[in-house]
Amino acid sequence: MKIDRLLSNIISANLDESKLFYTSLFDLKVGYDSEWFVHLISEGNSLELGILAEDHEIVPEKAKGNKSGIYLTFVVKDVGSVFQKVKDLDYEILQAPEDTFYGQKRMLVVSPEGTICDVSAPVSL
Repeated sequence: MKIDRLLSNIISANLDESKLFYTSLFDLKVGYDSEWFVHLISEGNSLELGILAEDHEIVPEKAKGNKSGIYLTFVVKDVGSVFQKVKDLDYEILQAPEDTFYGQKRMLVVSPEGTICDVSAPVSL
């Protein structure tokens, strides 16, 4: 079956904190904002991320408070500039930027709702 759209949703205990995290570090804009759901979109609407309030009735009981083992990867042009923003905004850093064996510069940061975010960029050779 053809997929028309893929939207990843994360669950947050604090929508405002999570919204600020993703809009501050990445070029995501708010497409929709309510007390239970925030829809973030990239320029051109090609990338989407939803944030759901953990305590809202639409969130399945099994998902509430459950960490699913997923992490998000954001591919950017300059990991160093994102790293500086992360430090300025005092977000939790799991790994400072470093070159990987597979040709990327990579850092790991934790969002307010606990999602691990891999921020990577190709390393120029």
